[in-house]
Amino acid sequence: MSISEDKIREITLTAIKELGDNATQQNVKEVVERTIESLGDTVPAANESTGGQVILTSFGLNKPGVIAAITTALSEANCDISDLSQKLMGDFFTMIMIVDTSKSSLTLNDIQNEMKKISDEMNIKIMLQHEEIFRAMHRI
Repeated sequence: MSISEDKIREITLTAIKELGDNATQQNVKEVVERTIESLGDTVPAANESTGGQVILTSFGLNKPGVIAAITTALSEANCDISDLSQKLMGDFFTMIMIVDTSKSSLTLNDIQNEMKKISDEMNIKIMLQHEEIFRAMHRI
């Protein structure tokens, strides 16, 4: 069973209220994920789910191979890029992807770990969030 967008939004709003001045994007995400996990068998934990769409955002100093490294890792994980937006701004790049992970045998957490390796190697920032959490967090 999957969690509804309205329930995620409710959990997110509660997390923001409880965190108050400490409500950073990362803190809210962690509280939302813990809350979802605490619901037990009724809802898969966001970082353990397989399938569905995820939002990948990346930025940093532009250098050869950045996009190739990210897309190669996604391809090896059997993920499909549904949409991509990339922009160069002077020495910096930004990229947003919608990625379908439904055919991947890896969990979201596994894919996030692969992106962390690339992030560390290339000295860039990469965030990967399940679409439902991303939508709920960015409606507020």
